Amino acid sequence: MTKKRVSIFQLLPLREPTFFILLSLAAQEKHGYAILKDVEEVSEGKVKLSTGTLYEALARLLDQGLIERVSDDAAIGKTRKGQSHPGKPRKAYRLTKNGRQVLEAEIKRMESMVAAAQQRLGERRV
Repeated sequence: MTKKRVSIFQLLPLREPTFFILLSLAAQEKHGYAILKDVEEVSEGKVKLSTGTLYEALARLLDQGLIERVSDDAAIGKTRKGQSHPGKPRKAYRLTKNGRQVLEAEIKRMESMVAAAQQRLGERRV
C-alpha cells in the first residue's frame, strides 16, 4: 500500500474506533491484541473491536501514514523469562508524528465542541 498525503483536517472528524486506536498508541507501541484490549479499557467498554475491524483500521491508518509497523522484537514484548513470544511473530504498531498531530487536532476539535455546548447550556440555565 502507498501512503496518502492528506491534510490533517481532511481526516477529521475521526470515527470513534479510529480515535481510540490512535489514543491507545499515543503512550507506547503495541501489538494488535494489546490495542484491542486497550481500546476496550480506555473507552470503558463502549468500543469493542473485532479483530477484523481492528486490522482493517490498522491497514487504513498505515496507508494514511498515521501509524507505522515496528519491526524491532523488543517492541513486541518478552515473556517473563525474557524469551520472545512463542509462535508466529506479532506485528507491533506505533503512532507517527503525523498520527500524533491528527490525534491532537481531534482532541482540540472535541474540546471546542464541549466548550460550545457548556456555554450554550450555561446560557439556558440563567
